[in-house]
Amino acid sequence: MNEPTSKVQLLNTVADYTAFFGLPKPAHPLLTLIELVPTVDDGRVLTPPIAERLVPQLYTIFLKRNLTSRVYYGHQPYDFSEGVLGFSAPGEVFRISTNIDPAVSGWVLVFHPDLLTKYPLAKKIKDYTFFYYDVYEALHLSTSEEQMLMPVLTSMRTEYERPIDAFSQDVMVAQLDVLLTYANRFYHRQFLTRRAPENDLHSRFRQVLTAYFADDELTRPMPSVRYFADRLGVSSTYLSDMLRTLTGQGAQQHIQQAMLEKAKRMLLTSPLSIKETAFQLGFEYPHYFNRLFKRKTGLTPAQFRLSMR
Repeated sequence: MNEPTSKVQLLNTVADYTAFFGLPKPAHPLLTLIELVPTVDDGRVLTPPIAERLVPQLYTIFLKRNLTSRVYYGHQPYDFSEGVLGFSAPGEVFRISTNIDPAVSGWVLVFHPDLLTKYPLAKKIKDYTFFYYDVYEALHLSTSEEQMLMPVLTSMRTEYERPIDAFSQDVMVAQLDVLLTYANRFYHRQFLTRRAPENDLHSRFRQVLTAYFADDELTRPMPSVRYFADRLGVSSTYLSDMLRTLTGQGAQQHIQQAMLEKAKRMLLTSPLSIKETAFQLGFEYPHYFNRLFKRKTGLTPAQFRLSMR
């Protein structure tokens, strides 16, 4: 295995990305589409230099099959052994621990955020939270789903290989929009078809959430979605999207609901003032508590306390 070239390797441009991995120079300054094929030279697997931390300032989408390399991204390693579709946003940190398997096949699409600047997709892409999932939360494609994606990728490759003209970027962004719309559909399917493991995750989330708010003795900051995601071993965005698909509410809404239920109990059973109750619940500023409570219940904490007496 190659020695690390540096502790942190920043890839700021598409050209940086292709150069780092020893790939052909991009045909477009803001995008490259790479077909992965078995690569062996003199009996040795061709491998890119391995950095301790690799940080592309780019969007990447990969469709890979038969990848046995262990990729560390987020909480844990993930072994790719079947066709998966994965995503990463600019600034995400990667570490690859072993050489690329010579049997790997698929596609890698890499594009700079500037590709989208003048298009509605620049705003829309922020809503595709799967760009912020961990690698082991990648999308497992069915055969029919992969067959639906291949014409889009093939069409993008054809356009990518054409000489650049005034319409090149418009066409590629439109094709990218279609690709991401398919991915969004397929991810929602995965949440539903993998109902058993997702229901188990939902159950464990409820247990951790209940346990957190069961302690009436300690004053702690309001927990973040990340707090629960870390304890469940998933990414924050994956947890929120899973809960929203199964229950109609994201993780933050569940946390707020649990906090409000505890707040109601405290207001009715505790001698603490409204201000003291807010501090006990983890609010640094009581007026934030008052505002949230009224928005969710239609009453201020004081009005709720009086109404129940």
